[in-house]
Amino acid sequence: MVRRIYEKAISILSADPEVLYQEDREFLGQPFYFPGTNGKAVLLIHGWTSVPYEVRRLGVYLNEKGYTVSGPALRGHGTVPENLRNVRWEEWLSDAVEAYDGLKKDHQKIYVAGTSMGANLTVMLAAHNQEISGIALMAMPYAIRNEGFTSLLAKIVSLFKTYQKKYYPPTFGQSEIITRRISYQKYPIRSVLEVFKLVKLSRKELPKVSQPCFVMQSNSDHIVAKKSLEDIFYHIGSAVKRKKYIHKAYHTFISDIRNEHVFEDIFKFFEEN
Repeated sequence: MVRRIYEKAISILSADPEVLYQEDREFLGQPFYFPGTNGKAVLLIHGWTSVPYEVRRLGVYLNEKGYTVSGPALRGHGTVPENLRNVRWEEWLSDAVEAYDGLKKDHQKIYVAGTSMGANLTVMLAAHNQEISGIALMAMPYAIRNEGFTSLLAKIVSLFKTYQKKYYPPTFGQSEIITRRISYQKYPIRSVLEVFKLVKLSRKELPKVSQPCFVMQSNSDHIVAKKSLEDIFYHIGSAVKRKKYIHKAYHTFISDIRNEHVFEDIFKFFEEN
């Protein structure tokens, strides 16, 4: 049995994300729940305009290591962009809290990991639930690039325009990256204003977070402010904390990553804490 689990874990780590994407397309917009065997659980929170599949491969890996893993679908996601238009950030947090409360019923140790906006939600959860055992923050915006100007521009544009197409930098904007194919390619401008509110509130909550924390960010991230990782690392209240830069990767790197040992690093961090 141990050998079989080991072989499965190796296959997840070495598998081509593109091949897995083609095999698992039916799961793209669906939440997932994988029962574990070690009595511990992990809540995985996807990013804005994306779907649970974004963190599903990480979930499979952690489940094969014995963890129960829950990956909820945040409101307005995994369907059509129009369904995101009237959703407020509090509703995304409510979805995360509901999934966390579900895990609390059967698990004493619960870890939380989120990517992009999902990391901001992770901070909000950890700040008000001290019993959380540890967190991993992937691609979290401490601040959005040019946040003041971008926020003001979005408010002005929202007065006469409802949706906006996404922008991808030439280096990481290839149509074949999985992150691009599983997320909305246009978004309600009203929704991005909710993200700005969440980002602002979550950075104020960072000093309240005391759990062990692992912070990761792409060094080519075109969404978050350049010093986001360092600012999070400095301001978070955690006594135990670790940071890592992911090289040559898109902003939300977790669904496309192949060779940075991210899955193993997250697993080891949770095991050590």
